[in-house]
Amino acid sequence: MSSSSDGTGTAARVLRLLDLLQSRPVWSGTELADRMGVTTRSVRRDVERLRDLGYPVNAAHGAGGGYQLGAGRRLPPLLLDDSEAVAVAVCLRLAAGGTVEGLGEAAVRTLAKLDQVLPGRLRAQVEAIHEATVTLDSGVERVDAATLLLLARACRETERVTFAYAGPRGSGERRVEPYRLVATGRRWYLLAYDLDRDDWRIFRLDRMTDAQSRGWRFSPREAPDAAEHVQRSISGGAYDHVARVRIEAPKSLVDQHVPASVGTVTAEGPDRSLFEAGGNDLGAMAMHLGAMPWELTVLDPPELRDVMREQAARMLRAAGGAGARDAGDTAHE
Repeated sequence: MSSSSDGTGTAARVLRLLDLLQSRPVWSGTELADRMGVTTRSVRRDVERLRDLGYPVNAAHGAGGGYQLGAGRRLPPLLLDDSEAVAVAVCLRLAAGGTVEGLGEAAVRTLAKLDQVLPGRLRAQVEAIHEATVTLDSGVERVDAATLLLLARACRETERVTFAYAGPRGSGERRVEPYRLVATGRRWYLLAYDLDRDDWRIFRLDRMTDAQSRGWRFSPREAPDAAEHVQRSISGGAYDHVARVRIEAPKSLVDQHVPASVGTVTAEGPDRSLFEAGGNDLGAMAMHLGAMPWELTVLDPPELRDVMREQAARMLRAAGGAGARDAGDTAHE
């Protein structure tokens, strides 16, 4: 057989060989030659080309032997058929949405790369499957996958983005230079330079609508630390309420029980800490604070103290406690 009997060039044949090696653990030289329509000598030459490119192709002789793609120091590019590409894209969208803990940011970066080369007909299939899928996530704010993709591409390509934003201090259109996406486990945030406010801002993706990138490029600025900005945002501006609570426990102990994504903890001495966190529901904030195993003093806001008194009164009444009446009277002072 001629090494080019199927009309393909060397590069196309090597890619075909790589595809075959990825699809099955072990191939004999004869099997590969038959599948590719070439001689076994051509297979050996193409295997050497793959090795020269850094792909660890192992060869074993004897019964059960053959060619096998080994694990390398770097992940080689995967060759996917249509069904495999759709499956990977769907799984990445689910992971990006928070259904797989710890994979959000990596999933978005990978999905942005895949989406760049995904044909339109396959992209439509992915979108149809995504729209037909419902996930149940406790405590996770869902965000639009298309918005995640658009922002990921804009960060990579340094393109300006516009979107409608409903923040705690009002709604309106924002024009930004996007720099970094940050996932906290419950929410997605965007670090961006706000062109109208001439300053860096953090935006919650679940408050965005109608995000668009019109291809306007910008020159990157020296950006601040995205994680630090998000942490400050979590403790303040991104929420309707900000709680300041004194905890009668050392910072090292509180840090072991309170995730960094929830709020900030600073030491106020060897056995006392200050906890700051933001939230949109005072009832939920009171409940979480009540579950802490230490003595607490709520410093701000006063409304949170009222909600905690009301919750305490209800719990005492539910338990039939003797102090229920006293707690109820105190709640309405």
